[in-house]
Amino acid sequence: MVAAEQPLKRASVHTLGCRLNQSESFLLRDKLEAKGYRIVPFGEAAELGIINTCTVTNLADAKCRNAIRSFVRRNPHAFTAVVGCYSQMGHKAVAEIPGVDLVIGNQEKLSVLDYVEFGKNETPVIVRDRIDKTDFSIRFAGELPFNKRANLKVQDGCDFMCSFCIIPFARGRARARDFANLLEEARSLAGRGVRELVLTGVNIGTYGHRGRGILDVVEGLNGVEGIDRIRISSIEPTTIPEALFGMMRDPDHALLPFLHIPLQSGCDRILQAMRRKYSVSEYLDFIHRANESVPDLCIGTDIMVGFPGETDDEFDETCRVLRHNPFAYCHVFTFSEREGTPAAGMDAGVPVDERARRSACLRRLGSERRLIYYRKHIGRTMRVLFEDPKPGLWTGYTDNYIRVVVDAATVPDSAGDLTNRTAEVTLDRIRADFVEGRITGSEPAPRPVLG
Repeated sequence: MVAAEQPLKRASVHTLGCRLNQSESFLLRDKLEAKGYRIVPFGEAAELGIINTCTVTNLADAKCRNAIRSFVRRNPHAFTAVVGCYSQMGHKAVAEIPGVDLVIGNQEKLSVLDYVEFGKNETPVIVRDRIDKTDFSIRFAGELPFNKRANLKVQDGCDFMCSFCIIPFARGRARARDFANLLEEARSLAGRGVRELVLTGVNIGTYGHRGRGILDVVEGLNGVEGIDRIRISSIEPTTIPEALFGMMRDPDHALLPFLHIPLQSGCDRILQAMRRKYSVSEYLDFIHRANESVPDLCIGTDIMVGFPGETDDEFDETCRVLRHNPFAYCHVFTFSEREGTPAAGMDAGVPVDERARRSACLRRLGSERRLIYYRKHIGRTMRVLFEDPKPGLWTGYTDNYIRVVVDAATVPDSAGDLTNRTAEVTLDRIRADFVEGRITGSEPAPRPVLG
């Protein structure tokens, strides 16, 4: 008699925070599948849960604790592993949550499966090693198709030490990924169907490995067959080489016309208190050069409100900078006191309710900037890379990061399945935070591989 085949163990990976966390969670899911686990959505029954945490604000910490408790409540007999930035900085608080089996910081987070095979623990095992300062490689495992945008980790850590930021303590000093190793993963991802790579890290522009910099990374990835798009995620303004502009202008280059450049404040006094490395005029001079140099460039930014001592007039300065310069959108962050950072001990803190008011004001202004940016493109025909379909809809992004939705009923039969394919789309009208369009051309020939 043949024994019945045992079902695969189920595992959930839940990610909070930045694209770098998303990239690492992607690697963890691949490792789980290679070990024979079946990945299920967070919230479904599972034998293993991995919560990849963020600690950028107090609110982020609270969201992490809620996610951990939610998984344990739904899966009381599962192995619960908590990894990442909050585990690095708040390991004691995490270990006190009933049901947690493993708390592991950033140094060893990708080795989490080495600790799972021993089963549940009576008390949480805490692995919080000092973060290595040397460059690194990543062991990756992945054979199953993955036909979406993929985050590629190229760098970790930061040496800039902004006065409000806890991340250099959670992630360690700046270090680069081995150049050959990141190209190897890029080729693996292309072989699995990935066409767009999003470069991720804590401070990407500081990449430096054996004489190679961020320009070498972009050029190296540009030569990977099958990769049609390269998008750089958030990058510090003082680290951006202007040679990137020429790559973005080149129609045969994979680098997309997109820059997300944190501003944080439109007031020089606040920037100095934040220990940022530029003045407002230096920042604006740079983004205007970029905007004039690269057609259709999308410029996004981060802005923090409620930094200690920020006056109404200084907040108004920030609003004016956002309103009168070529920003397509902004991400708004409300200042949060992080223990161990210089800003946490500064006097003249802005009241919490005033921080909330300023945040709402800036978010509204950010929505206006996005609307203005979208309006400039209505009536134009642009290339869109489509992702997974939604019921009755195809969704994707233009090269310059406009979210586009196409009614599936209007797609010509000749277009076929659009998943992970590009098409020429005419942008017709704005709907909420996306643009409605119609397909007017088939997928162009693949981008030639250079070098």
